[in-house]
Amino acid sequence: MSSFQKPPANDDPDIAEHLQLSAFKGKFDVTEFVGSVSERLIAKSKAEPGPFDPKPFIRTFETAVDKLIAIRKEVQTKTEQMEKSVRVAEREYSKKMAALSKEFEGVSSSFSGMESRMNVVSSTAVRIGDQLETVHIERQRAQAAYDLIDYYNQFSKGDTSRLDTLRKEGRAGRRQVAVILRRLTTVAKEVDLPNSDKTRENIDKYCEKFEKEMLNLFDRCYRKGDPKMMHHCAQTLLEFNGGASCVQVYVNQHDFFINNVRDGRAAEDVTLWRSLGDPDTSPPKTELGLVDLFSEIRTTVDTETQIVKAVFPNPPVVMQVFLQRVFAQSIQQYMEQLLHRGSDISDLGYLRMLQLVHIQASLLVEDLKAHELPASASRTPYEAAEFRRSLTGSAPVTISTPAAISTMLETAMEELFVPYTEGQRYLERESRSLTGLYQSLLANFARYHKSQRGKSSTMFDRMVTGATSGSSAQAATAALTRFGLLNADRNVEKPTEEPVREEDGVLSIDVAERVMKWHAEAIGRCVELSPANDVPKSTFALLRVLSDTLGPGYVELALETAQTRLEAVDSKSEPTLHTLAVIKTVALICHLWQQYINVALLPLASSSVTVRREMVHYNTQTLNRIETTINGVLQRLTDATVGWLSLQLTKQKKNDFKPRNDDMSFARVNTEPCVACCDMLEKVRDAAKENLSGKNLEVLLTEIGVAFHSLLLEHLRKFPVSATGGLMLAKDIKSYQDVISTFGIPALQERFEFIRQLSQIFLIQPEVLKSFITENYLGRIESSLLKPYIALRSDWGQFEKGFNDSEVTHEDGAPGTALKDRFGRLSLMMKELETLKVEGLSMNMPSIPSGFAGNFTMPSMPSMPSRPFGNSSGP
Repeated sequence: MSSFQKPPANDDPDIAEHLQLSAFKGKFDVTEFVGSVSERLIAKSKAEPGPFDPKPFIRTFETAVDKLIAIRKEVQTKTEQMEKSVRVAEREYSKKMAALSKEFEGVSSSFSGMESRMNVVSSTAVRIGDQLETVHIERQRAQAAYDLIDYYNQFSKGDTSRLDTLRKEGRAGRRQVAVILRRLTTVAKEVDLPNSDKTRENIDKYCEKFEKEMLNLFDRCYRKGDPKMMHHCAQTLLEFNGGASCVQVYVNQHDFFINNVRDGRAAEDVTLWRSLGDPDTSPPKTELGLVDLFSEIRTTVDTETQIVKAVFPNPPVVMQVFLQRVFAQSIQQYMEQLLHRGSDISDLGYLRMLQLVHIQASLLVEDLKAHELPASASRTPYEAAEFRRSLTGSAPVTISTPAAISTMLETAMEELFVPYTEGQRYLERESRSLTGLYQSLLANFARYHKSQRGKSSTMFDRMVTGATSGSSAQAATAALTRFGLLNADRNVEKPTEEPVREEDGVLSIDVAERVMKWHAEAIGRCVELSPANDVPKSTFALLRVLSDTLGPGYVELALETAQTRLEAVDSKSEPTLHTLAVIKTVALICHLWQQYINVALLPLASSSVTVRREMVHYNTQTLNRIETTINGVLQRLTDATVGWLSLQLTKQKKNDFKPRNDDMSFARVNTEPCVACCDMLEKVRDAAKENLSGKNLEVLLTEIGVAFHSLLLEHLRKFPVSATGGLMLAKDIKSYQDVISTFGIPALQERFEFIRQLSQIFLIQPEVLKSFITENYLGRIESSLLKPYIALRSDWGQFEKGFNDSEVTHEDGAPGTALKDRFGRLSLMMKELETLKVEGLSMNMPSIPSGFAGNFTMPSMPSMPSRPFGNSSGP
């Protein structure tokens, strides 16, 4: 390649530079190459004068072309030589790779043969090892059998020197003696020789002596605080007889069980015991003695866990024995003391203390679960079967599970409370406690309503009798007497009772809240103490207690008394509207009551669809019963009110609308019956709006308004009206209309607008009277129906002949009967005028219900649709 770097001598150095081989390496551009070669020639051609001379260019390019052809030939030759070299190298490489492959195959074959020979040798070695191990085991067994026979013979001769010598050789000797004695005990039970009983007796005595010696050694080490020696003793006794005696010594001699005396262990919690039986105070969360006991248990278990792990070869079993003793002795004894003292106070005190112990014990169990210990494998063939049986009798402790202590703690916790919650014990006592508290709380209430009714009903007898008789009720009454809920001198054994007071029989939301507060506390205990599967049924049982108290025992008593008062009131006396305040309080109590059921009770029954459905059905029946009672009370109040209004209208004087032309007659604004009726209507309106709302208010006012409208239609046809009397009548009707308009019910306003228009016939001149009743507001009513009213005009005789639009035909019978028939037709037509609109006034008069059955509705409550009282649907 060096020959390509030197251009010929006769070449231009600049051109030769571009014809070097290096110029063609890398990126080569033909245009650039041509420009570089002809650059000097172009410059020279431009410098010379004259025409362009192409010859220098031709010579230069010919020379360059020749040079390039020569270079190409040289490069091609060199390339062919290099290709030949490469092919030779490839053939040599292939030969070398083939030889190496053959050599590797030979090595691999050698290794495979060696591996096969090694497998054969190893199989032989394993087989030999198994045979040696079998021989060794057989030899050991034979040696062990020989030793056992030798030891047995020595025991039969009463010679124990060999075992005594071995026992004095230290820890290893004692462990070996333990194994030998265990085996000798087993052999002695199977041997049946002439002197076997004596030999067995000698072996048993020596075993007893050895066990006592080891236990004494363990006790001395325990007192000295030597855990290593204690561990040796525990391990030796485990190999001897399972180690149960060692564990019992350790537990029985523990300071926690020896020195702890629970009576008077803490200062007296005076506040707790003083308020324990008070249902209005919060349940106690802690008790000083219990807190002290559980704190000591936590500290002791924390310490003992470390000791047991260091001393005993199977720590979980020892901790289970220790904890079982803690629950069965320390906790149970103190718990019984607390429950006995709480029971002396009241059922509520007993239940609150039971809940307190359960909550604190649950927290203790959760804390003790943190001390879970891993199970250790047995170090001897004896294992722990005999050990477990010796510890717990027929119920062996399971030590193979990873959570043995946690399982034992849960079982101990359950067994601790089984005597108090098993079956229906807890629920019966909870129900008895609630019933007693409720009866004592509502005793004065029941006595008051009994006195108001005169002769008591079964429900009243049950309330009063239940509150003043029976051991549980007496205990509850005595407890509530101390807290001011019941006067101490109201004892049924006394010949006289304290007179009832008016305030004793008043419904109170505060009392209902107290009832539900006490019930909520009982529900909380029920959830805490009852198994999860029994919570729905227990909740339903306590719901019955609450419903019986708030329903028949409270709101229904007040409603029945209100109805009795309405029935007993004199028809000539103004009816009392206090009943509406009672209904308002009942509605508020029921609203609060249903909220409590929806929020607190029904969710607890969600796990049982059947129980939840029964609860809803039972609650619906209770509400339906209350709704029916309220409907009866409202109907009775409506009847009394309408009756009193009718009585006032009967006091209308014959000449009130045909007065004398004196100043006194014209000085009166309204007649006395009008003033009395308006006053009563205003009282009804105010009381209804204060105590009712929504549809309940509308239905009550509509019922009274429609009834009064009918009374006025009947009333207007009874009195003759003069021209001046028509003014008085118009004033009365306007007063009635003004009062009714304050009811805010369009249907009533339209009815009383008709009454006002009807009263105008007494003011209209005779000449235009016919057009007045045939046009405008009264145009839709037949003239024959209006004539009985027109005939009451004092000037009717003067223009009767001219007022002859249609002849009135009387049927057979008295004239009074015909008038009644016409009035009935008028009332019918009034109800049919539903689309009449005159002068912008709507005459739409919807059908008005005739009674309250199924019309009173409770305010809507969360999670429960608003529904009508009674069995029929509301309007």
